[in-house]
Amino acid sequence: MPNNEPGLKLTPIQWTICAVAALGFCFDIYELLMLPLIVRPALLELADVRPGTPEFNQWVGMLFYIPAVCGGIFGLLGGYLTDRLGRRRVLVWSILLYAFSACAAGFVTSLEWLLVFRCTTFIGVCVEFVAAVAWLAELFPDPKQREGVLGYTQAFSSIGGLLVTGAYYLAVTFAESLPEIRGGHEAWRYTLISGVIPALPLIVIRPFLPESPTWAAKKAAGTLKRPSFGELFQPAYRKTTLLTAFMFACSYGAAFGAIQHVPRIVPGLPEVVGLDRAAQQQIVSGVQFFQEIGGLLGRFLLAFLAIRIISRRLLLRIFQIPGLVILPPVFLYASLYDLELLKWGILVVGLLTIAQFSFWGNYLPRMYPTHLRGTGESFAANIGGRMLGTSAALLTTTLANYTPGATAPIKLAYAAAIVGMLTYVAGFAASFFLPEPKRGELPD
Repeated sequence: MPNNEPGLKLTPIQWTICAVAALGFCFDIYELLMLPLIVRPALLELADVRPGTPEFNQWVGMLFYIPAVCGGIFGLLGGYLTDRLGRRRVLVWSILLYAFSACAAGFVTSLEWLLVFRCTTFIGVCVEFVAAVAWLAELFPDPKQREGVLGYTQAFSSIGGLLVTGAYYLAVTFAESLPEIRGGHEAWRYTLISGVIPALPLIVIRPFLPESPTWAAKKAAGTLKRPSFGELFQPAYRKTTLLTAFMFACSYGAAFGAIQHVPRIVPGLPEVVGLDRAAQQQIVSGVQFFQEIGGLLGRFLLAFLAIRIISRRLLLRIFQIPGLVILPPVFLYASLYDLELLKWGILVVGLLTIAQFSFWGNYLPRMYPTHLRGTGESFAANIGGRMLGTSAALLTTTLANYTPGATAPIKLAYAAAIVGMLTYVAGFAASFFLPEPKRGELPD
């Protein structure tokens, strides 16, 4: 956690807090990015449906979107509980929920049960993000230190993407030497089961984690106001609430509407189409690795710039404007004709898109007071990002049934290009109305 300010070095307990938050952010994305990697082989085993058919696309869309809706609804409730019950308690239970849900998903025998456990996994992830951001923001009152802590801990989200890509690669490579599950050695099952990892150190560390001093002090003094969803739409917060939810949806829309479909586009490339299934899966994980490297670089770049650029609009546009230019040709050309060009193109698109997720984690705590912080963040992240934004996945898979192209991957690539470009345009247009925070300190 870089820190250049004298007298603001982190204490051992603060390092522990940052480590727990980073672990949570890391495995948030680890759990979410499992699905693009495992959805194809899981559908082939559990339902025996052919890729590219309407039934296949419908199940892919449901597995992406229904968990996001459940996560959004319960995540909104989780934000409210974060303001009512405390940041630490909600953070810990949410991590345990998604870890054990992901593990249970590895043993399912039907698509319906896979969908159920993906829903409970998503609920845990949605709640954890809000609780962790509010917790960190209030534990570090110095503005520059807070921006750095929020930025660099969120960067571990992309390390989660790298880890799940590596886990899937290892599962594909060594599946036959692992214990049999449900009569087989399917790599997607081992990948899902690996999601239990974050629960193990958390069980040991949990008793040593402090509550947010800001929240705890107000709670003890009896001055902590009751959170209210209705207050988010009062004149003081209405514009921020609606606009951040919409823009959060645009950020997620670019990811779920375009980037997360790349693993199903890669098998249609000329260099890949004739290979066996195991070889194709290894190449898919390789492309995913480039994408996650891009996301990691983007999050670190955001963290670096967040403490140096005062204007939040300018900070966001540094990533939006290049994305508008680069995303369309990556999906309209590279994803159809050139594997090597796709790797580097998706690295850049990942950098520009995933950095925007960290932007919202830094921006939102500065827009709401203590008693509304979790509730306000959860509305933007869960209603905007998780529910509205992830619907872009369903939009892309539906649109793929009607776009031109000789093969399913080509149709999907065209659909992803259209949806990704539209979400970038909408997010950039909305940025002109984004409120600037009034000061560096958090609202009381």
